[in-house]
Amino acid sequence: MTASATPASGGRSPEDAPTDEVAPLRGISSMALRHALTDLTALYATTRGRRATVEATGGVDARRRVQDGEAFDFVVLADDAIARLVDARRVDPASRVPLARSAIGVAVPAGAPHVPIATEAAVRDAVLAARAVGYSTGPSGTHLARLLERWGIADALAARLVQAPPGVPVATLVARREVDLGVQQLAELMHVAGVDILGPLPDEIQDVTVFSAAVCALARQPEAAAALLAFLASPAGDAIKRRHGLEPA
Repeated sequence: MTASATPASGGRSPEDAPTDEVAPLRGISSMALRHALTDLTALYATTRGRRATVEATGGVDARRRVQDGEAFDFVVLADDAIARLVDARRVDPASRVPLARSAIGVAVPAGAPHVPIATEAAVRDAVLAARAVGYSTGPSGTHLARLLERWGIADALAARLVQAPPGVPVATLVARREVDLGVQQLAELMHVAGVDILGPLPDEIQDVTVFSAAVCALARQPEAAAALLAFLASPAGDAIKRRHGLEPA
């Protein structure tokens, strides 16, 4: 995922401008925010004249790469993953900032019957009735696993659970009809064609993930990265976040 714009150079060619003016900031994020970050960094490039590229991948992979010392200017992940990077001294703790809140939703293949999910009991019944249920390697998948244990059906459902590979939206499995029901962040479900979103999980079993950002310890442009993160957390991006199924944090 890349957003870019040509910064004002006062008549200078890019070769004459300082590297700090033309080198895009480099970030990595989990898949849940990839569409929102595309638009947010594009807005930043347009309004502030600084470009940023953000590589979107599975959250586990993104955290591992930062943990292993790959050089990024900033990272955007679920807040608990950012906390682990803080503990490992891989990000600047003072730069940590919440960006967005993401609720978990449920989707079915386009045109399939819309099973009710308004209550905990209804969701449990829908899961039990499904031929196969898709879930993720991220926070929504962890939450679903906890629900299955709570309902006492984890063993009964084990053979019918299909985990999407890291970086692959659960909605892709739903669209291919490899699963009858998909559970993942609404921000990820809503951008895949071929699915119908039934809505968010009911409040009684909802689990909202806070996604945060931080400047990486190995950032080549830490001050510029901090300025970008301040913009991403500001009200300037609220409309974009909501458009992509997120709530400002």
